[in-house]
Amino acid sequence: MKIHEYQAKEILRKHGVPTLRGHLAVTPAEAEVAAKELATPVVVVKAQIHAGGRGKGGGVKLARSPAEAKERAQAILGMMLKTPQTGPEGRLVRKVYVEEGCAIARELYLGMLLDRETSRVTLMASSEGGVEIEEVAKHAPEKIVKVAIHPLTGLMPYQAREVAFSLGLTGKSVSRFVFFAQKLYETFIAEDASLAEINPLVVTKEGEVIALDAKMNFDDNALFRHEDVVGMRDLDEEDPKEIEAKKWDLSYIALDGNIGCLVNGAGLAMSTMDVIKLHGGTPANFLDVGGGANAQKVTNAFKIILSDPHVKGILVNIFGGIMKCDVIATGIIEAAKEVGVDVPVVVRLEGTNVELGKQMLAESGLALIPASDLTDAARKIVAAVTEKN
Repeated sequence: MKIHEYQAKEILRKHGVPTLRGHLAVTPAEAEVAAKELATPVVVVKAQIHAGGRGKGGGVKLARSPAEAKERAQAILGMMLKTPQTGPEGRLVRKVYVEEGCAIARELYLGMLLDRETSRVTLMASSEGGVEIEEVAKHAPEKIVKVAIHPLTGLMPYQAREVAFSLGLTGKSVSRFVFFAQKLYETFIAEDASLAEINPLVVTKEGEVIALDAKMNFDDNALFRHEDVVGMRDLDEEDPKEIEAKKWDLSYIALDGNIGCLVNGAGLAMSTMDVIKLHGGTPANFLDVGGGANAQKVTNAFKIILSDPHVKGILVNIFGGIMKCDVIATGIIEAAKEVGVDVPVVVRLEGTNVELGKQMLAESGLALIPASDLTDAARKIVAAVTEKN
């Protein structure tokens, strides 16, 4: 689950992480009032969307008076903000965050995430603040410092000091950085975060270390412990198809292709997408119905796939272990009756009750294309979509 910058800063402040003062605004008039309340020579008006790179797209503007803050908000609110993370369609800006300015001496990067290779929370820092960390990793990986944090000790002061020295910090900025990093780690653990990214982390001319931006993601499996975080969910920032999928406990991620995928098992779903790409197609989604799905779940999975106007064909790839092939067949048939399927559907079934499943599909009267294996299925769906277009 993702939240906005202003929400992330609320959480950080709760745990003692240094941030700047700011107020949320959903109208230009509210932005003007916010600037008056902050009463600083400069304020920053920031678009609030679930994507980075907002400044590059014109979503972050300086204002030197309340009246100018109103003008900036007027320009940003309602715009379709396009950044490298939104895609070419952009994202509608519905709210802005008006924050006090500060005298910046340096911009750094500081992030924490769970490293699956070490199974530990890992601190990442770089002197290249304000730049996407992926770009730094690509062009200057030597400028990224990583520290794996032991779960029993947490982030130790000496570890944070070593990172501070590697970033070239001196004087009181070192102790300020150590304090900031430890508080960020405490926040990460206490809130069951999956990502905490401060970019940029600024060092002011007075030597203070402050979060100028903040991004936090959370482990969906731990949200039952954090009702306050769940309350921060902004459905306007999520794909409606993904919202619907969560209602039915389906693992769904929308992609930019035209071949819908319905698969049971995350690994098999990834392999299915790979083989589609191998044979010249582009997957429209990742969708794992799970090992114990029933016919209703499969029916809803079909509805979600077909709600994407870009889908020109569907590949069903099922290995019947816990999931039985006849259950999948029932779901396909019911989905076709309920919503109508007007795109080519290739079905590859294998495993428990496979012959029964194939028989049910063959006798259903549906125009389905059977496949003997995954390679055969991928070739057939790519060919069918190409022919249709």
